[in-house]
Parts: sequence; structure tokens; C-alpha cells
Amino acid sequence: MSRITQEKRIVEQMIRLYCRHKEGNRELCAECRALLTYAHARLEHCPFGEKKQTCRLCPVHCYKRDMRERMRQVMRYAGPRMLWFHPVATLRHLWQEYCCR
Repeated sequence: MSRITQEKRIVEQMIRLYCRHKEGNRELCAECRALLTYAHARLEHCPFGEKKQTCRLCPVHCYKRDMRERMRQVMRYAGPRMLWFHPVATLRHLWQEYCCR
């Protein structure tokens, strides 16, 4: 699986977790769906391609300010909970972040 595909999957899992548990929605609400679409588009056009770091370590901030703040809220909530809901994906993501430093 490509690096971009893995990042897309992680982002989607985090947004779904946030929307389901924090906002109480079974399906993605319009705001979360827009954030997911935006995040996938940003990943598609990442200048680093398959050599990209995790977004947290990236020197280029490609998100618009409002979307970056929204993603920050999602990650603050979903990040710690990912270990319980998606442990393998979380450990893989953390390992890749550690290796990129």
C-alpha cells in the first residue's frame, strides 16, 4: 500500500471517529465530509509524494487556516483514541513518524 493511501486511510479513520464519538453522528456530517474531501485532495497534491513525512512533521503547511484548525481539533480528539479503535494502523503511523525524523 502506498504512503499516500495509508495517510488517506488514517485521516479518514480519525475523522470518522471524531464525527461518531464527539459529534454523535452515525454517518459523516457535512462539515466532516468536507474536511475529509479537502484532506484527501491535499494528500493527492502533496509535493513530497511517496516520500512524505507525517503531516505533523511536514515543513509545508498546505491546509487553509480554517481547515487546519478543524483538522487540529479532530486530531486532538481522535489521536489518543485511535490506539483503541485502530491499533495496527496507529502503530504503523507512529512507526513511520518515528522513522522520518
